Amino acid sequence: MSDTVYLVEMPQELRSGVVFASPHSGSDYSAAFLAQTILDPLQLRSSEDAFVDELFAAAPRFGMPLLTARAPRAYVDLNRSTEELDPALIEGVIKRGQNPRVASGLGVVPRVVAHGRAIYHGKLSQCEARRRIESYWRPYHAALQQLLDQARIGFGQAVLIDCHSMPHEAISAAGRREAGLPDVVLGDRFGAAASSEVMDRVEAAFVGAGLRVARNTPFAGAYITQTYGRPSRAQHAVQVEIDRSLYMNEARIEKTADFAALQMVLTDVIAELSQLNCDPVPLAAE
Repeated sequence: MSDTVYLVEMPQELRSGVVFASPHSGSDYSAAFLAQTILDPLQLRSSEDAFVDELFAAAPRFGMPLLTARAPRAYVDLNRSTEELDPALIEGVIKRGQNPRVASGLGVVPRVVAHGRAIYHGKLSQCEARRRIESYWRPYHAALQQLLDQARIGFGQAVLIDCHSMPHEAISAAGRREAGLPDVVLGDRFGAAASSEVMDRVEAAFVGAGLRVARNTPFAGAYITQTYGRPSRAQHAVQVEIDRSLYMNEARIEKTADFAALQMVLTDVIAELSQLNCDPVPLAAE
């Protein structure tokens, strides 16, 4: 992998306390990682939020930063706690309790990709797992918190839009056919990660752009939303899940002809969200 573990695209001028981030769109698959895995590159990419960073690439044009991961989710999952170490994958890890994500192979260092396909033949050392955390996980989260601190200081509160994509089959299985399947699922941990006002404004931006929206089902937000969503501290977090079938061929992980149209729709959403938290905090008198 390259030495660049994340990218931050900053606007020429900060005009809003909203921060966009894409932790799962990383696609920097190193030769060393490909040599470790028993999967081919296409199979590895099945857990990737492919092209999500491009869908939200307009954020800096509207005065908001965009943070994107470079490391792929199959290598290290930035939306997991560093304590979510999988004893079935990492040598010497003692099983403590029953964490459903870890049990299914989706810990901070994943054991499987989509459809439960194992990434490795055997186990990884604790040293390897810790190296990935120190080299990729911690720098990304340090950058994310720095951006949120900057937003909160400059605008009085910070709003994280945590950008993801979801397999179409995940929402097909979730029902809601009478109302139409959602194009977007917004997660705020059932109100714990963002104020109702912030969540309502985020939902209205997507609905106003013509997208069907559901809240918290089937995705309410994972580690990032839970950790950074602190409304009582003027820091809100909303997870955004976009139906992959709207813009890509999920089997081949290729953009479809609909990609550009959806990107334009989401640019309208981004423009609307830029107004969510855009009043600068006055400078204190000396």
